[in-house]
Amino acid sequence: MWVMVSGPYRAGSRTQAERQANLDAMNRAAFEVFKRGHVPVIGVNMALPIIQVMGVESYDEIMMPVSLALVDRCDACLRIGGASKGADDEAERFRAQGKPVYRRLDEIPRA
Repeated sequence: MWVMVSGPYRAGSRTQAERQANLDAMNRAAFEVFKRGHVPVIGVNMALPIIQVMGVESYDEIMMPVSLALVDRCDACLRIGGASKGADDEAERFRAQGKPVYRRLDEIPRA
């Protein structure tokens, strides 16, 4: 399966270091998804390089559209971390499409 790891990035963070810590948590979870035999996908990792080239002012027009478009290509979601409207929107889109949303790694079946 292609499993989107969804969690807070900017939500609740005031500094770049806090945002990086959130991204690191998603990347660590992605590695665990990979070890279970699946392909991990993180919307932030797809969108940030585009935002870096286009400039921070383009964040809102790039981040969620790219992340939500990935939902349509993935088979399931692993929702991690705390409060995040963006991550909740991603998870809800999975549910609306009848795709599983996992809250813990051990819920994801091994490939």
